[in-house]
Amino acid sequence: MPELPEVETVRRGLAPAMEGAAIKKVDVRDRRLRWPIVKDFEKRITGSKVEGLGRRAKYLLADLSSGDVLIMHLGMSGSFRVGKNAKPGVYYHERSKSTAHDHVVFHMSNGESVTFNDPRRFGSMKLVPRAKLEHEPLLRGLGPEPLGNEFDAAMLAEACAGKKTSLKAALLDQRVVAGLGNIYVCEALYRARLSPKRLASTIADRNGKPNDRARALVDAIKAVLNDAIKAGGSSLRDHRRADGSLGDFQHNFQVYDREGQPCPGSTGKVKRIVQNGRSTFYCPSCQK
Repeated sequence: MPELPEVETVRRGLAPAMEGAAIKKVDVRDRRLRWPIVKDFEKRITGSKVEGLGRRAKYLLADLSSGDVLIMHLGMSGSFRVGKNAKPGVYYHERSKSTAHDHVVFHMSNGESVTFNDPRRFGSMKLVPRAKLEHEPLLRGLGPEPLGNEFDAAMLAEACAGKKTSLKAALLDQRVVAGLGNIYVCEALYRARLSPKRLASTIADRNGKPNDRARALVDAIKAVLNDAIKAGGSSLRDHRRADGSLGDFQHNFQVYDREGQPCPGSTGKVKRIVQNGRSTFYCPSCQK
């Protein structure tokens, strides 16, 4: 499933086509996404201006002049396509010419078209009144944005203080920090030289204050996310940017999906273990 850098990359690709433009027409070709698209979707959205296109964790948020916010999620295989003649990027792979999985098409007042394609239909689109957004179940329980100014060592230490789960499990908990997934947690823990198996509570002292581990981990999280965004995200299976190009960060993985290969920073080898049903990749020699 796309993580924060992939979603942010898509947001940046869609913004020029959508922000400031009105939705002249929307074609809903298949309502059977993760949750069925509501029957009055077209009526509520047509004619609305996209006043801003933001992101919260792994969700895209289109702020509409109608007073609604369109919440969009890519699911496992969802992608957006802008226009018919998008300029290929450096890592371009030709998309399938089949339109069988083009489920929603937005026709914008600036002449652009934005198409949502999702072969597995695990993606979603939901309209929520702006006044009720803070109570929306999809967003209500999310933790802080890891790239936000308020996210720091003190905040992370306080969230992990007293936790008896592993540090890896804590970071994957969207209530602790929003938007992180398996790939970037593995990579951030490696950069911070922290074992994914250590207790989450060990990044805080007895009073819940941050220690050096917490400070190193926050710096690593911010650095790996920013690096991944600059690279256009990681393309493993389904991720594509809005112009159809692939992200490049998978070529910069230090440990993820590198089982048995040499650790880039020590004489050890990358090991794979399973934690909470997910693969974890780390170097036992330098991550303690």
